[in-house]
Amino acid sequence: MNNIVLLCDKLIKSFGETVALNQTKIELFNGEILAILGPSGCGKSTLLRAIAGFENIDSGDITINGKTVSSRDKFTPAEKRRVGMVFQDYALFPHLTVEDNVGFGTKSSSKSDKASLVRQMLKLVELDGMERRYPHELSGGQQQRVAVARTLAANPVTILLDEPFSSVDATMRTELRNDVNQILRDSNISAIFVTHDREEAFAMADRIAVMIDGQIQQIDSPDNLY
Repeated sequence: MNNIVLLCDKLIKSFGETVALNQTKIELFNGEILAILGPSGCGKSTLLRAIAGFENIDSGDITINGKTVSSRDKFTPAEKRRVGMVFQDYALFPHLTVEDNVGFGTKSSSKSDKASLVRQMLKLVELDGMERRYPHELSGGQQQRVAVARTLAANPVTILLDEPFSSVDATMRTELRNDVNQILRDSNISAIFVTHDREEAFAMADRIAVMIDGQIQQIDSPDNLY
């Protein structure tokens, strides 16, 4: 973990008089899982949306793989950033099968390459054999794994996960958290996930950034933070 994949430097974002990001600064290293931990309304989701390109920042810089994608006078659209986003509500297409959902964002030029990639992703998330099912036929945990597979299939530089386990019940949450953690580790992809759950952050992250009122108060390893 020595190469910086993502750098957010002194980000400021306001909505009217509400300051969502206040000189926010983080860096994400290659292969690292970084947790943004903080209470509701502290700016966690706004930070993810700014990184993904869904939200314009007022000032500061966002750099991905050494290229500036957001600054005061530059804005690279979301589809050109190679940033994957896994939403809280999965955001699967209900009318598409599992394999069509996973294959939706792929850049493969041939049908056989695309089919091979989809099979590979479904095997990675342990859903092989469920290609023909529809989202409503899956459990909440299975739907979340489809969402992760779809994001990975697009070959992103990094993945952002917005409160990824809050939509499943408590008994399933630990199992799903372990599954997603293993998938990210096996993929060796850099990831940021936001959570207000301390146990979740300490269980998954290589480093934890504590966020309050749009500012990163401390960023360190789970052991040091504890």
